[in-house]
Amino acid sequence: MTHAISSGFPMATHGKNGRIKRLRRALTTPLVMAAMLSPLPAMTPVTVAHAQNLFAPALQVNDRVITTYEMSQRIAYLTLLRAPGDRAELAREQLLTEALQREAAARAGVALSDAELTEGMEEFVKRFNMPLEKFELAIAQGGVAMETFRDFVSAGLVWRKFARERFRREVRITEEDIDRRLAQTGPEAGVRVLLSEIILPANTPQSQEASGARALQLAEIDTLPAFAAAARRYSAAPSKGRSGRLDWMDLSNLPPALAAQILPLAPGEVTAPLPIQNGIALFQMRAIEEIEAPAPKDVLIDYAAYLIPGAGTPEALASAAEIRTRVDSCNDLYKVAQGQPEEQLVRDTKLVSELPADYAIELAKLDEGESSFALTTPSGQNQIFLMLCSRTRELPEELSRDDIRTQLQNQRLGALATGYLEELRAEAYIEDLAQK
Repeated sequence: MTHAISSGFPMATHGKNGRIKRLRRALTTPLVMAAMLSPLPAMTPVTVAHAQNLFAPALQVNDRVITTYEMSQRIAYLTLLRAPGDRAELAREQLLTEALQREAAARAGVALSDAELTEGMEEFVKRFNMPLEKFELAIAQGGVAMETFRDFVSAGLVWRKFARERFRREVRITEEDIDRRLAQTGPEAGVRVLLSEIILPANTPQSQEASGARALQLAEIDTLPAFAAAARRYSAAPSKGRSGRLDWMDLSNLPPALAAQILPLAPGEVTAPLPIQNGIALFQMRAIEEIEAPAPKDVLIDYAAYLIPGAGTPEALASAAEIRTRVDSCNDLYKVAQGQPEEQLVRDTKLVSELPADYAIELAKLDEGESSFALTTPSGQNQIFLMLCSRTRELPEELSRDDIRTQLQNQRLGALATGYLEELRAEAYIEDLAQK
């Protein structure tokens, strides 16, 4: 994680495993993970700094002193992102690296303007449909100051700017280089995953509190049998009878924020709790594999939702089951809803990323023409008969020679920048002050 963040440039990766690794990097950078922060319950801020002098020195890198407060803030930020491994050590490595990057840029007279920094931060969060103001509120709930995120982003931005100015004359991409890369490049392979789920009820303040506490415990499960037992005991989803086990599904069927949590998981590992309408969802990875179909750029979902009064009652569930026997396509639902209020049946087309989380998760399990009635409306009054009408995958456009040239330039700049950063570290004075 540290190197991917610090370099600021994509590195070349080849082969089957390499394609999955590239997708993992794309989906699991902190900026992607930030898209998941807004719906998560507030987390307890890291309290290391409260036990000590906030501005006590923790680490010295040449003339730069990193304080206990900076360290605790970075740990809190990494905790929000559920970064794997020793977060204190990861925070130390990141702050050390960023100190070296800032020092090198300052020596060369390279700096960011306020406009460049603001534009960079807005661009990062905009990719995931989250405005900067919403992101600030999301991390503040976890005890992380906006300055911490600003420092984190600015270090990468100024390092990239410095690296381009320092090494651009050393990077020359020939037409032969582009031809070789084009010969190696094929469509990015897709990925499918085999998951298990637990959906905890959260339709009242009391159940929200109880399920929130239980979800944090279940997120620590790391074995398949333990998750299966928990699904049988606690899950409110229809998959409870199958120990929470779901069938294989394309990763692209899932909303990007959830896919970003799932892709880095090893078999047995569990996502962070994901609040959905009237519930809290957790998913466990059972298996992952590459598929021949190329990964789509976007997935467009055409779906229908028919509301049945009396959510959860035997009558509503029986009505939903009976409707399922009568419909083979979404068009058949118009006959079912004939003569009823217009709002009783909703037909819509949206990108997966635009769907409500509960709809997106449920539709991801379905093939075209299949239906589910596991969901209820926010009021809890209606059962939702949800049907997938169609799923359209928009494939990425072929890269132009200019695109390939830019990729190769960034990769070579990244390699040169990484090598230079290693030299800076080898020559730096580094001392852990917190241990004194």
